[in-house]
Amino acid sequence: MQLLNGLRSQYVDALTSASYLGLLAIALHSGQKSVWIISLGLVAVIGLFAWVSTHGRARAIAEMPTSLIGSAAQGYVELYGRASVDPDNLITSPFSGVSCIWYRCRTYSRDNSDREWREVSCNVSEATFEIRDPTGACRVDPDHAEVMGPEVRTSYSGAYKQVEEMLFGGGLIYVLGEFSTVGGAHSALSLSEDVSALLSDWKKDPERLKQRFDLDGNGEVDLREWELARRLATRTVEKQHREIRQESGVHVIRASKNGRLFLISSLSPQKLRQRYLMWSFLHLAVLAAGSVAALGVL
Repeated sequence: MQLLNGLRSQYVDALTSASYLGLLAIALHSGQKSVWIISLGLVAVIGLFAWVSTHGRARAIAEMPTSLIGSAAQGYVELYGRASVDPDNLITSPFSGVSCIWYRCRTYSRDNSDREWREVSCNVSEATFEIRDPTGACRVDPDHAEVMGPEVRTSYSGAYKQVEEMLFGGGLIYVLGEFSTVGGAHSALSLSEDVSALLSDWKKDPERLKQRFDLDGNGEVDLREWELARRLATRTVEKQHREIRQESGVHVIRASKNGRLFLISSLSPQKLRQRYLMWSFLHLAVLAAGSVAALGVL
């Protein structure tokens, strides 16, 4: 899944551009009217889907205001903060051994019989990392993310090519995704369940239970004494819950469950929007040109 997201985010525009050229090359080579109509029609269809994709991403970025981590609402948000350089936040890329916060490493091979590179392996990091702004810190879970603007390094070894994409600690990171706070005031606590669990724990030590609640000394805990134990357990759990809710929660941003765009980038939101708008205009122009040309050939 991460591989598909990576292709969709970083290479979809290059792939669609190659598709345009490939279809036109097929039409030119054939020279047949029917082939021209089909090729131009496919160019228009690809242009339509590519325009919808890139324009939708540009709108999603433009319409979502940047939230501060410390006051962000629970749900779909946009964050922009600096990636931590703490050693616990860093991982090592398997190709170069460079410390980073995220990597995607691809290996390609090429046979002597042709000049085409074929991907033989892809390794994408899954470790979370931390970003900070002046109001707080948030963990980023990159699983299923589209990653834009990583640094790309390419090396060659014999018949193999290694392409390494990385995001680094210390840099500003843009994230668009599902924000939630784990623990603290947002803890999901059940008073009845926790009271029952505490009473069950007390029952495991009958002698200790009698020492605490056998008030009349008859060797057993009767209904009245058990009700006192239940009240004490309730007060104990209520106090524990208050303490838990007073603690600071951990902020996390990850992929949305409803499939909304989950984007991580080293580019600013302004540059991201400009890039998507540029490609959307290009695909729209191709859509229009392909449609007009196909109608002209008819």
